[in-house]
Amino acid sequence: MSKAEALFREAFERLKTNTPINTPIGTKVSQNNVAKEAGKHPTALKKDRFPILVLEIQDYLRQKESDDEFDAKKLELRKQRTMKEKLADCKRQRDKLSSICDAQAQIIEDLLSEIDNLNKGKNNIHQL
Repeated sequence: MSKAEALFREAFERLKTNTPINTPIGTKVSQNNVAKEAGKHPTALKKDRFPILVLEIQDYLRQKESDDEFDAKKLELRKQRTMKEKLADCKRQRDKLSSICDAQAQIIEDLLSEIDNLNKGKNNIHQL
């Protein structure tokens, strides 16, 4: 790896982690901004000179865009839910949890009953 490529890669990492040195905090990742962060002219990071690095930057941007779109859709769906839908969802969750608690209470009762029966059998054996 050349010295220039190492410089660009370090700048790319700093922008991804939002810890830039030469650009303002919050600077978005782009080819030009990576070059600026590296202290070079914005056009210094060329695809024909650093093809793998440029592809990595583009891949990062595509992934980031995809993540942002997913978050935006998720937020929009959450906003679209009405109060009635939220209340109905809460009631479903309550009913499900209540059913689980009832089932667990029944299991506990059965186990306590079995323990009592075993203790009674144990007492009967000791009396013999």
